[in-house]
Amino acid sequence: MTEENETVEEAADTNVDAPAEETAPAEETEAAASAEETDVPAPPVDDGIKRRWYAIHAYSGQEGNVQKMLQIQADYEGVGDLIGEVLVPMEEVAEIKSGEKKISKRKFFPGYVLARLPEHPEHNAELWHAIKTTPGVAGFIGSKTAPTPLDDGEVQAIIEEMRGERERPKPKVNFEQGERVKIIDGPFANFLGNIDEINGERGTLKVMVEIFERNTSVEVEFWQVEKM
Repeated sequence: MTEENETVEEAADTNVDAPAEETAPAEETEAAASAEETDVPAPPVDDGIKRRWYAIHAYSGQEGNVQKMLQIQADYEGVGDLIGEVLVPMEEVAEIKSGEKKISKRKFFPGYVLARLPEHPEHNAELWHAIKTTPGVAGFIGSKTAPTPLDDGEVQAIIEEMRGERERPKPKVNFEQGERVKIIDGPFANFLGNIDEINGERGTLKVMVEIFERNTSVEVEFWQVEKM
């Protein structure tokens, strides 16, 4: 993806509800969404449909609900079989709190949900409507008229990391707050920004980049950026 990528202009209609018989109580929905966020997708079944991974922009804190409700909306529109996996990439991270090392989970890309959809999903009116009207969806990463598919290799690398199949390179570079860097790996590759926070324990940086015409904090690992 490049800096020129923009979110699709139509905002989601968050008032569209799924059929009553398919809507779970709020407590159950929240719990289910939380559980599903940690799921690692199984190898896809070949049903003859060519699919690509797309990044859906979700409202803050709504990633889990979008993951769950997207399939419900698609089933309601009669196109549920077109959707492959829907993924909120998560990873385990070690943090030092009160002198103790604790393991917690965090999202790879806060504000985004990855979905494996047929190529050019905007060409299918029912599927396009189901996605845009899913509660919590703000748009896609892509041009003004169509979403842009992600690089399959990048998504596969994320999945392998979630499965523990890929070792991450160790950070070798020291950074300074306010320093200008370029993101060279992941969905935000080629974005430029300034370092806002440095976490040496986790080997991560928070970089302020311009996304969707506003400054956004993106968390990346040391090895995913290079100095300008």
